[in-house]
Amino acid sequence: MDRQSALKQPLLGAHMSIAGGLEKALLRGHALGCTTIQLFTKTSNQWKERILEEDEIRLFREVRTKTGIDPVISHAGYLINLASPDEELYEKSLNAMIHEIRRCEELGIDYLVVHPGHHKGRGEDWGTDRVTDALNVIHENAADAKVKIALETTAGQGTALGGSLEQIARIMERVKERSRLAFCLDTCHVFVAGYDLRTRQNYLDLLEEIDNTIDRKYLKVIHLNDSKREKGSRVDRHADIGDGMIGQDLFRSIMGDQSLVDVPKIIETPGDVKNLKLLKSFV
Repeated sequence: MDRQSALKQPLLGAHMSIAGGLEKALLRGHALGCTTIQLFTKTSNQWKERILEEDEIRLFREVRTKTGIDPVISHAGYLINLASPDEELYEKSLNAMIHEIRRCEELGIDYLVVHPGHHKGRGEDWGTDRVTDALNVIHENAADAKVKIALETTAGQGTALGGSLEQIARIMERVKERSRLAFCLDTCHVFVAGYDLRTRQNYLDLLEEIDNTIDRKYLKVIHLNDSKREKGSRVDRHADIGDGMIGQDLFRSIMGDQSLVDVPKIIETPGDVKNLKLLKSFV
């Protein structure tokens, strides 16, 4: 067996629509050749919660077994703000996260990705403390849950937290049950937040910084997105792989890195077929 065929294939997938039923996300991903997928378990831009029926839970689990897609990742709703200074919004966010976790548990989903939140002018220190308190409360109210909350890097626009690895690390360090957390790296977000990713050395420097701040063992999800905007712009606009400001070198490095082969890699742009084919060619 030659070296290329002996290499383990990386986990690769895309964010899939749940239109027509949760199990449809698995079927759509399988049809595209995905080995992992990301989905929403409810409408992402509404507070209204979903109570899952036993039949749809059973069907989802059956289809997952048949397709072999593993792991499955959920992305939390966009209205959630775990750093909000508004008490009503903060409480709604806590409750929404607890419902998100319950749905993930019922479906057997492995990771729940969430943005840390916006401090709305109260300051970074206040905001990171607020998120830490929120995560502790959520963990207490979902004590037996196996799903891990994956904190995602953000573009750092406005008062958004998560624009630096240090902010993510600071939150994780203060959470009582840190082992229940994970880290989600979004390539577009970190690039527009100021991290240069355009060369192989840039990639190695990023990994070293992750090791020195968060610890790479917590890196459990990677969002593979190129960027329509320039480095440091703090504007989150995803582009298809190789069509944006980052270019192909970063994605070649990630796809060829055997140390990350078991970390699920998710595309979040509409060009699923094109991007999946290109990324597979980099292995």
